[in-house]
Amino acid sequence: METRPVVTGTVRPVRRARGARLAGDRPVPTPRAEIDASWERVLRIGVDPEQSPGSELLEMDEIEHRRRTSALGGVMPVLRDGLAAIADAAQQILVVTDPEGRVLWRQGHAAVMRRAKDICLEEGAAWSESTTGTNAIGTALATRSPVQVHSAEHFIRALHGWTCAAAPVRDPRDGKLMGIVDISGPASTFHPATLALVGSVASLAEGEMRARHLVAIERLRSVAAPILCRLGGRALVVDGHGWLAAVSGMPPVDRLPLPKSLGPGRVWLASLGMCRVEPLPGGWLVQVAEGQRDAPPRRVVLDLSRPRGLVAHVAGPVGTWTVRLSPRHAELLYALAVHREGRTAAELAQDVFGDPTRTVTVRAEISRIRRHLAEVLAHRPYRFGEDVEVEVVHPDQPEDLLPRSTAPVVLGARASTHRV
Repeated sequence: METRPVVTGTVRPVRRARGARLAGDRPVPTPRAEIDASWERVLRIGVDPEQSPGSELLEMDEIEHRRRTSALGGVMPVLRDGLAAIADAAQQILVVTDPEGRVLWRQGHAAVMRRAKDICLEEGAAWSESTTGTNAIGTALATRSPVQVHSAEHFIRALHGWTCAAAPVRDPRDGKLMGIVDISGPASTFHPATLALVGSVASLAEGEMRARHLVAIERLRSVAAPILCRLGGRALVVDGHGWLAAVSGMPPVDRLPLPKSLGPGRVWLASLGMCRVEPLPGGWLVQVAEGQRDAPPRRVVLDLSRPRGLVAHVAGPVGTWTVRLSPRHAELLYALAVHREGRTAAELAQDVFGDPTRTVTVRAEISRIRRHLAEVLAHRPYRFGEDVEVEVVHPDQPEDLLPRSTAPVVLGARASTHRV
């Protein structure tokens, strides 16, 4: 998307335009189209132009978790090499966020880093338009396009002393937004070429990921070739995003649609029917179960009728199995059975612990559950799969439901006559 450059001499007219917009008048002269559209969005949201840009920071363990799970972590050397030294020399800072606009990394001029704390431009802070009004990070998130925001173009008055330029970074494997790369500094450090520089480095990061993906596919193909030679029937080898490395007994496809949550075992794939999935280094071996294309989806029976015999029975078209549950895992699965639409980690933490901040514990416990039930559980949000039928077997008396549990979701069920 082509973006009209910022002209530093237009700051005073922009302030007049901003004042007119806040007063409900038609601004003359009008600001740049992307700024005008952003002001309109944040006015509808109800952002206060006189508010502080501060936000509640994420806990350090949550920041570290997001860093570890972000695909941007692997290309941070590219971003640092391309921008950090330039930002330092220009008295600015490099900021990298996740897809929610939460700051995960900062680096740059030491004095500006300290000054940035005054506007809460630090690790764990939220910089979406809904929290901080018009700003390069939030507006790039909203438009999925590079944008530069200078001085009075910021909606919140406290940011008028700053200039920033940001660009989105997308995962070339699936096109999803990975986060935002941004250069910010005092308004006096503005340069019209900053936006082009940030956009170019974001493209370099995407190119690096694309090159790594091609290398990974070739590596997976070398592993797959001897395996497929020994197999009969229809089979594919794909990477974790479904991109094809090798195929046998069927026409090749560029990419196989995979469920968000995939694990080893029997898996129903809409394009192939019932399949057996086995892990390979860097991907999956998918064998089509012949004759099972029209098989029905699987069923889960969560048996909580006996406090000392908590189990989940899983039934599918090609077999059944039973998983014994710990009381904690039973609580989590019960919460997911109650909320079939899905729950975030924070919501599950509230359901089970009464504390939405215990997301790290929830993620760890769900990871353990998925070792045995990956075929029926999905994530983002956590939930039972859409095609999974779920039944909960309750004890005869409501008060006997997980009797030692203090989880709010269980306490609420005991007090209610409604059953899942």
